[in-house]
Amino acid sequence: MVKHWRVNREEKYEIVEKWFLKDLEMIDGKEADTDNPYFDMHFHKVYSMEAYSCASKYTFARTLSNLNAMYLKKDLKIVNFDDTYLNDDSIWSSSNRDCLVVMRICFYAFNLLCFSLCPLS
Repeated sequence: MVKHWRVNREEKYEIVEKWFLKDLEMIDGKEADTDNPYFDMHFHKVYSMEAYSCASKYTFARTLSNLNAMYLKKDLKIVNFDDTYLNDDSIWSSSNRDCLVVMRICFYAFNLLCFSLCPLS
């Protein structure tokens, strides 16, 4: 875990804690239906974390999942995340998934706008 802060336009980073991926039992996104950056990482104890954004939380979960699949091949539980944004077989997956998440949200918002402007008979 890295702590990041700015001092007089200078960016500082400090390694606060290190864990092994093999010790990670579960990642809990807390709420899959809302846009929040909070999640829990379950090791021998539970660590509550806050990502920079919801998109970075999903990127972090995808990265851990891919690393686990590549190197450990163990059963890593990822709960309370929207599977659409985690799986590579999704229609929205690509090398730049975060932009596609924004595109999908814009697509839904545009549809809602169009429906709201339709006259009711």
